[in-house]
Amino acid sequence: MPAWLTLNDLALTAEGALDPATWAYFSGGAADEITLRDNAAAWQALRLWPRVLRPLAGGHTRTQLGCHALPHPILLAPVAHQQLAHPDGEWASALAAAAQGAGFVLATQSNVPMERIAESVLADPGRGPLWFQLYWQADRGFNRALVQRAEAAGFEAIVLTVDAPVQGLRDRELRAGFALPPGVRAVHLPHAPHAPTAPDTYCAGLPAHAPTWSDLAWLQAQTRLPVWLKGVLHPLDARQAQALQVAGLIVSNHGGRALDTAPPTAQALPLVRDAVGREMPLIVDGGIRRGTDVLKAIALGAQAVMIGRPVVHALAAGGPLAVARTIRLLRDELEMAMALTGCRTLGDAGPALLDPTLSADNAKKPYHHDWD
Repeated sequence: MPAWLTLNDLALTAEGALDPATWAYFSGGAADEITLRDNAAAWQALRLWPRVLRPLAGGHTRTQLGCHALPHPILLAPVAHQQLAHPDGEWASALAAAAQGAGFVLATQSNVPMERIAESVLADPGRGPLWFQLYWQADRGFNRALVQRAEAAGFEAIVLTVDAPVQGLRDRELRAGFALPPGVRAVHLPHAPHAPTAPDTYCAGLPAHAPTWSDLAWLQAQTRLPVWLKGVLHPLDARQAQALQVAGLIVSNHGGRALDTAPPTAQALPLVRDAVGREMPLIVDGGIRRGTDVLKAIALGAQAVMIGRPVVHALAAGGPLAVARTIRLLRDELEMAMALTGCRTLGDAGPALLDPTLSADNAKKPYHHDWD
């Protein structure tokens, strides 16, 4: 019998493998951790209303995300400092993602250089999309150089994180006394410019250097790669991003690590989908722990989901093989949930799956997918 059968089992295994301070860093949330808890609880609170006697022959989990045809709707979110969980860090996660056909997003605060990641997975014909996440730095020239470096390495999109102008108040991490150990560093930021600080001003002056809508427009002009925004919750922000023709949105609250009491992503997702209509691709993260959660996200209007904490839990529990198994487990659970709800493809998962008062004819069109 394996040590873990579910992602919740996996978290317990990882907790036993990591020192308490590192566990607090990876698993903690902001302040009272209300949003952290609500993320998972909101998915669990949604009810699936199964249909029966529906044709299921030829069923599959394939989906389309922009120009990428994916075997399933699961991507690995950008998570910083993965060498804290395993010596091979992000390289191990990227290999596991490629082996399972999952998309992979490399964090700015990676411990492994982007070139090594790209060289290791780009030639794999079964891999998913390879994207680079950008934390905005205080100097535009540095940001341009970092994006152009990712472009030259072969990354296929830029994911700009927009929900953390300052770091959240992470009390659990502070109580545990977490600090990066010697030898673990953000390899892309050794010469990053430091934002000037002023202790007696608003958040020490750091918000003055946070990205704005004009910075987003500037960034789009610096690269031929599509630019996604990660951290959008408010429908008005979604509409403004759509007006600027971003490639897509990642509905995210930073895993509950930034603003506590922000809404859970399961609550924000349908509002964002309503705001942007059917055309803009949406990904959602935050609290996805079961295949049923993935199916609910699709029913609410997402094209795909991202998982973050389960990746580092798997690294700590068993390295790249455990990461691959995590992806496969979610996909298997998704397939079973689809079969048990009468969904032959993800295109069958619309709002009527969560609300029995809706029919295929009167379901709100913004949520209805048109792929097969």
